[in-house]
Amino acid sequence: MDLKSGYPYWAVKNGLMATFPALRRDLRCDVAIIGGGITGALIARDLAAHGHDVCILEQRDVAWGSTAASTALLQYEIDTHLVDLAKQYGDEDAALAYRACVEAVDAFTDIAREVRDVGFARTKSLYYASRPWHVRRLRDECAARQRIGIDVRLLEAAKVRAAYGIDAPAALLSGASARVDPYRFASRLLQRLARKGVAIFDRTTVTQLHATSRRVVLDTVEGARITADHAIVAAGYAAQQWIPHKVARNRSSYALITDPLDRDALGFLDRTILWETARPYLYLRGTEDGRVLVGGADDSVDIPRRRDRRVERKARALVKQAQALLPQLGPIVPAFSWAGTFAETDDGLPFFGPHASLGSRVLFAMAYGGNGITYSVIGGALLHAHIEGRAHPLKRLFGFARID
Repeated sequence: MDLKSGYPYWAVKNGLMATFPALRRDLRCDVAIIGGGITGALIARDLAAHGHDVCILEQRDVAWGSTAASTALLQYEIDTHLVDLAKQYGDEDAALAYRACVEAVDAFTDIAREVRDVGFARTKSLYYASRPWHVRRLRDECAARQRIGIDVRLLEAAKVRAAYGIDAPAALLSGASARVDPYRFASRLLQRLARKGVAIFDRTTVTQLHATSRRVVLDTVEGARITADHAIVAAGYAAQQWIPHKVARNRSSYALITDPLDRDALGFLDRTILWETARPYLYLRGTEDGRVLVGGADDSVDIPRRRDRRVERKARALVKQAQALLPQLGPIVPAFSWAGTFAETDDGLPFFGPHASLGSRVLFAMAYGGNGITYSVIGGALLHAHIEGRAHPLKRLFGFARID
């Protein structure tokens, strides 16, 4: 299925950075990963670094699906507030999830600096109240995060206006965020992994999984067969085809990016991610080359042709919202606009690990929600622990057991 519409900036900017051969022969490995996007790349990195023989199988060109359409908001904030997550799963598990996301942003920082030249920078996150009645929830959320040691503070309306020029009743300011060029990062990481011995194949479509108590056999449409100790399905929202019941909803999100602005005009967006409490939320951030990226206007459409037709209208709506919020930016003129399909869960949490329908050797990496890259960093460690038979503190909360 076509995962994106329009002209995602990262694909236009970088061109096709990395290609690999299709798999035309049978293969044996420790872990076979279905999906050559940013999630598959991060998980492969973790496993390969610990001595596992890994292969990656991608049905398109690597990183050319949802990764190329991602707006790459690297945040610790989960789509579900900490106070709401605590009501669902208890204070301890909720705190564990949020702290893990803070640590994941730090871990990604180290990985990005290791890969280099990926448009990476650490940023702040300004999460503003869209409506006056959202302020109380922001106060409660701020207090809850501070209690578990997260560095966050509440800014009152006057401070938000003075420091950022935004007319909002309050906002939360945090520091554990970052930005990256997701397509460039995934492509360069995959190239790095290939040089270190990870076997990567694109234009290779897995059609069947045969799992036993000892191994997994994967058949491809091209006639090749892969035999592995474990298989990891890291195919984005398309991973749901391997599970007998739906665990997430497919949605589309829309984005645009401007031509480069003067750094003075860009202002605080140069190093701050801006987003709001309303759902679906509007968000803005800067890029390494001084552009403004605007995103949001999510809807439930996941039919490519219908999504295609909505891109220009959604871009106009995003321009109108962004200019009303930040008139000091001046006219916002889209240089490129696009849309991508993604998946979200009811509780905003991902799924990593085995599903009962396929046994313990087929694992899923469903980094669903608004901070999928952050989740993918966590998922690498979680799946690595499962493969080696070790416990992981997030095994149940980030696994299918929480919905059984």
